[in-house]
Amino acid sequence: MPGSRQLVLTVDQSGRGDHRRIQDAIDAAPANGSAGSVVVIRIKPGVYREKVVVDKPSITLVGTSASSTVITWNESWVAAESPTVSVLAPDFVAKRLTFQNTFGTSGPAVAMRVAGDRAAFYGCTFLSFQDTLLDDMGRHYYRGCYIQGGTDFVFGNAKALFDKCHLHSTSLGGGAFTAHMRSCESEDTGFCFVGCKLTGLGVGTSILGRPRGPYSRVVFALSYMSSTVRPEGWDDWISDPAKQRTPFYGQYQCYGEGSKTDGRVAWSHDLSQAEAAPFITKVWVGGQDWLR
Repeated sequence: MPGSRQLVLTVDQSGRGDHRRIQDAIDAAPANGSAGSVVVIRIKPGVYREKVVVDKPSITLVGTSASSTVITWNESWVAAESPTVSVLAPDFVAKRLTFQNTFGTSGPAVAMRVAGDRAAFYGCTFLSFQDTLLDDMGRHYYRGCYIQGGTDFVFGNAKALFDKCHLHSTSLGGGAFTAHMRSCESEDTGFCFVGCKLTGLGVGTSILGRPRGPYSRVVFALSYMSSTVRPEGWDDWISDPAKQRTPFYGQYQCYGEGSKTDGRVAWSHDLSQAEAAPFITKVWVGGQDWLR
């Protein structure tokens, strides 16, 4: 934010910072953020075993590197409070951090829930198996991030742009990269992946996505797709033909073995340049007004 003031706090498990726990630093931040201030919390390398809830605006979390600064928890997704990290307030930024849920493969386990407007992630890593990243509501931007999971591991009803991110499927069969939840045509939400890389374990083990909501909207553009992506690309969620009529699933100038469109389901779209244009820049999330 141009002209904003910064309050800098340091988190260090050794005790050489302002706080030992990330949540303590967030709790110490000003409550409203309305005076143009941004709170920057610099997190020293370490594995931080704690749940984190960001319930104040204009918080920035900064790690040294995603490999050395890890926030981790082990809990299945049974309530809104279950994710390892929950972002509930607007104008959140994260840089060079890993968000992890180690619950395993026996059920949904959210590493990150993003429910605040205008959130941005740079060089972050998200790790779980089912439902890794709950991109819940609001407008969000991800750049240079690594997202790993097996089933519906990017899901929710936000409006998000994934820019040069790497999605890696650990499913051995029946996996899905996305499950967008848009419930009606008037909702201005959807996931767009631009210049991304899709990889995984094995050949034909994952689809690009399936409709968690009937008007689910997902577009992949200018992205590499390995042979992990199944030829049909998309699924109607447990053989529900009604969900073939209303989702919008598109692909534009992707490449790699898994990008071939001749085997795609008939109700997906091979987009022209004009059709893809609204989805492939920061304008999709209004980023020209708020990204900093």
